[in-house]
Amino acid sequence: MVELMRPAVKELKKNCKNKVKLKCKVNVCHQTENVESSNSNSRILYRKGATMSLSSSLSSSSSSSSSTTLATSLPATTSATTVGISLEQRQIISHNNGSSNNKMTAAILTTLPTATITRTTTTTTTTATTTTASNRSNTKAFPTLASTTTSSCCRQQQEQQQKQLLVYCLLCIFLFAVTQKLPTANGLRLTNGGSSLSKGSSANKEQLNIGLIAPHTNFGKREYLRSINNAVTGLTKTRGAKLTFLKDYSFEQKNIHFDMMSLTPSPTAILSTLCKEFLRVNVSAILYMMNNEQFGHSTASAQYFLQLAGYLGIPVISWNADNSGLERRASQSTLQLQLAPSIEHQSAAMLSILERYKWHQFSVVTSQIAGHDDFVQAVRERVAEMQEHFKFTILNSIVVTRTSDLMELVNSEARVMLLYATQAEAITILRAAEEMKLTGENYVWVVSQSVIEKKDAHSQFPVGMLGVHFDTSSAALMNEISNAIKIYSYGVEAYLTDPANKDRRLTTQSLSCEDEGRGRWDNGEIFFKYLRNVSIEGDLNKPNIEFTADGDLRSAELKIMNLRPSANNKNLVWEEIGVWKSWETQKLDIRDIAWPGNSHAPPQGVPEKFHLKITFLEEAPYINLSPADPVSGKCLMDRGVLCRVAADHEMAADIDVGQAHRNESFYQCCSGFCIDLLEKFAEELGFTYELVRVEDGKWGTLENGKWNGLIADLVNRKTDMVLTSLMINTEREAVVDFSEPFMETGIAIVVAKRTGIISPTAFLEPFDTASWMLVGIVAIQAATFMIFLFEWLSPSGYDMKLYLQNTNVTPYRFSLFRTYWLVWAVLFQAAVHVDSPRGFTSRFMTNVWALFAVVFLAIYTANLAAFMITREEFHEFSGLNDSRLVHPYSHKPSFKFGTIPYSHTDSTIHKYFKDMHYYMKQYNKTSVADGVAAVLNGNLDSFIYDGTVLDYLVAQDEDCRLMTVGSWYAMTGYGLAFSRNSKYVQMFNKRLLEFRANGDLERLRRYWMTGTCRPGKQEHKSSDPLALEQFLSAFLLLMAGILLAALLLLLEHVYFKYIRKRLAKKDGGHCCALISLSMGKSLTFRGAVYEATEILKKHRCNDPICDTHLWKVKHELDMSRLRVRQLEKVMDKHGIKAPQLRLASSSDLLNHHHLKERPPLLGNLSLAASAQDLYRWSYKTEIAEMETVL
Repeated sequence: MVELMRPAVKELKKNCKNKVKLKCKVNVCHQTENVESSNSNSRILYRKGATMSLSSSLSSSSSSSSSTTLATSLPATTSATTVGISLEQRQIISHNNGSSNNKMTAAILTTLPTATITRTTTTTTTTATTTTASNRSNTKAFPTLASTTTSSCCRQQQEQQQKQLLVYCLLCIFLFAVTQKLPTANGLRLTNGGSSLSKGSSANKEQLNIGLIAPHTNFGKREYLRSINNAVTGLTKTRGAKLTFLKDYSFEQKNIHFDMMSLTPSPTAILSTLCKEFLRVNVSAILYMMNNEQFGHSTASAQYFLQLAGYLGIPVISWNADNSGLERRASQSTLQLQLAPSIEHQSAAMLSILERYKWHQFSVVTSQIAGHDDFVQAVRERVAEMQEHFKFTILNSIVVTRTSDLMELVNSEARVMLLYATQAEAITILRAAEEMKLTGENYVWVVSQSVIEKKDAHSQFPVGMLGVHFDTSSAALMNEISNAIKIYSYGVEAYLTDPANKDRRLTTQSLSCEDEGRGRWDNGEIFFKYLRNVSIEGDLNKPNIEFTADGDLRSAELKIMNLRPSANNKNLVWEEIGVWKSWETQKLDIRDIAWPGNSHAPPQGVPEKFHLKITFLEEAPYINLSPADPVSGKCLMDRGVLCRVAADHEMAADIDVGQAHRNESFYQCCSGFCIDLLEKFAEELGFTYELVRVEDGKWGTLENGKWNGLIADLVNRKTDMVLTSLMINTEREAVVDFSEPFMETGIAIVVAKRTGIISPTAFLEPFDTASWMLVGIVAIQAATFMIFLFEWLSPSGYDMKLYLQNTNVTPYRFSLFRTYWLVWAVLFQAAVHVDSPRGFTSRFMTNVWALFAVVFLAIYTANLAAFMITREEFHEFSGLNDSRLVHPYSHKPSFKFGTIPYSHTDSTIHKYFKDMHYYMKQYNKTSVADGVAAVLNGNLDSFIYDGTVLDYLVAQDEDCRLMTVGSWYAMTGYGLAFSRNSKYVQMFNKRLLEFRANGDLERLRRYWMTGTCRPGKQEHKSSDPLALEQFLSAFLLLMAGILLAALLLLLEHVYFKYIRKRLAKKDGGHCCALISLSMGKSLTFRGAVYEATEILKKHRCNDPICDTHLWKVKHELDMSRLRVRQLEKVMDKHGIKAPQLRLASSSDLLNHHHLKERPPLLGNLSLAASAQDLYRWSYKTEIAEMETVL
């Protein structure tokens, strides 16, 4: 039925076109306009090139008084057919045919750029309605009509054709509806003028669409379609896991929207393909398959396309020869899977070739091709990964912008080059390399895929080039298209079977490049993760196709190509000689190779060995001399290498070399820092050498206008290089070339330490002055006065008033001085008798002070040991410019110091300190060892020389008596010296920088600069007996105490002789007793009595007269006491009570100190007592005075 209806449809379509043409020309037919109905609230926007879908079914209804509406619609359950009718960008006029009761407006809105009728399936209902309008003659403009009002030249013709046009339009609608409802017509698809039927039962399935971009070709389009069809049909025949999503989703050949792209498409074409063609059909992924090998030309377009896809969030499965366009660092997109071998694979394969032939060093040469930075970075990362089992050295990394840039290769001694450029750029680079003699049998060029391209060999390429390549033929492209479709299918299977993605559809609906819809597909990144985790079966004997976290192919295979003459020797061809497989342990498999220069053996990869004559001068630790083995004439492993110490004229032509090696006057063994450094240079640069000692034994200074020593040999070109601790200065640099310094140094001063005495103030050094002031002035005084005050104010403490009123109270010893005695005794924990306070508060304060004393003494004694040690003395010079050295006669006695003549130090002092240089000539030594020995034995106060050498000698001193003082002067460095304009300078400089960067120089420095100074010896010395001068401070402290005690004795005599009498008259309140008990006693009567008693107790008369008088006084006193007792008895008889006063007897006065209670001085004095006694002692006064004593 469909076949029968098709001719009628075509004829009707043709007639409709002819009928709707207007004779008047509208000059804006191809512009896009908005179509508005004058009496409708709806607006329909149409664009040029867009497809308007029309699905209709005919139905009618009438009303006697209302407008008639013709509506065409399809049921929601039926499959609608979208029909696009191309009218070659002409207009379809909405015809309004009406009468007084019936008005109708019919609109058919569609344009297509190609004459294509496309059938798509949808589950939604699309309707096209013709709405009623007023009886006005309104002409509706459509996508190609530019005006909403009818032109005057067309209005008359429209009115004449309204009826005829309406008939044709209604017939078109009817026939389309009929063909849509036919049960045997499942779909209609016409492509580029051709038509094909697509049969199936996918009406109710959701569509899965992808985009495919392939290279443009005039003859291979059929191959693309065949490959796509085979891939899609093969999804149901896979040997792996079954694809269950095909039951519910439609993924057929029609869902792969195929577009061919030129080599260098314009941004507009890329934007149109992605935004208009792919987004229109809701693609969920894009296959970007390009095998163009014109590297560099397609890179910009590829990057633009991938950046745009990444911006939209659409995953891309790519395969192309121009890998640089898909590098992550270049495209800034993360939603890519790369099926082709990446730059990393190519660099790894190239380095495997170098590893196979033991080429350790190479240079990287690139042009400014896109991705050259990525290539260099990939090489460096691969080199770092291989360092554990194979050590590579990158000599240069050159980006060639002009041919002169290759001069760096000439100077670098590189023999193996990795080249990454386009073929055209490689031709220019290799032509320049040939002119610079960088090609030939000793030079190997290993190139990338971009140089080989389609295996076209240019005549400029040198024979023996090696390269890496992978198949980019059309057959390989078709195979990769099939792999890409499989990867997409299995990614969809994993995505849809995951319950987490139940509500996440694989459609980019409403995604737009403009502002109308979403700017990025939200599910794109989630879907990409499933694609990246896909693993599909690869070719025979190859691993599965899998991807890394970056989206690169995990396992890749590359062909190893070799440029060699063809069979007829007329031209050069690229021939496959092996294969590199990333998944195998032995990745590289290579057959016979045509080597550069048609050689039969591979190049060495390093410069040819060259020989150097190296002059030296020994100086520890840089070069040490020791005799060779007297039997074998060779140096042991720890003694370095043989070096000649004899002069050239001493080496006769007929001398036996073996015998000379055993003679230490001819040859000795050289070892040290510089020898180890030389061995590393020889290993890296591949040269042989001969070490010869300088004949005159001088370092090289200007002497009478001529150079001597090492510099003279270089100036006269007697040697190729000088290797020793040769300091760089401006004078030497003017005549020779120096390398980069391998060690920093300067002019330093070494002195010897002498054992000194302990400081006289060492016992005060644990605390600073402020701390001692705080303890002595604040802490002690505060504690003393607080204890004294609390005892005075405490109820249970000392109460003077109570004691004065009660004569029976035992005297209490309390005073300010006794409190001081208590505080000092507690502070120093002295085992002396002290009087403790009675009050509770004062006792608590005493305990607080005792706690303070414990903490103070613990800190003091803990730190005192650190200061009570023997001090080492030395001459502490600030540096070479110290005034005591610059002006030696200004200090008396003058210091003795020297250096080595004709050395850098000597020339520097001579240049800047002439007086100093003249003075020190008398103390100069011939060698550093002699100078250091003179410092140790005291012949010199200091020795001036190179800082690093002196530091080494200080570390080597077993007694640790040497030390360097002051700051280094004239900082410079040690360097390798070469003759002027030597070709070896650059290569040695490069190696030196590498040694410094990788830590080799630092390791050598630590090994050779470590000394044997043993601090344990110093600890042993500290246990020896101390001499008197080492603890002299203790004796000084004792002498100071004796002098202070003598001063106090003098003050005591002054007090008793001059001050006591005056204080006795003024001290009415007895305040002095509070300060000092002894002072109070000396100022009272009882105190005087006690003092007299003590005198009498020890007094002995010297003559009998004295004894007689003393006996007489005692007798009179006894008689007086007897008389007093008689009188007391008489008074008792008469009832008179005698006064209770008693005059102490002389024995009582002399023996009262034996009694527990001291008797009063006056007892019961009778009325008959002597008037002289009554007059002499007034008992009231005496009692008062006695009660105030102690």
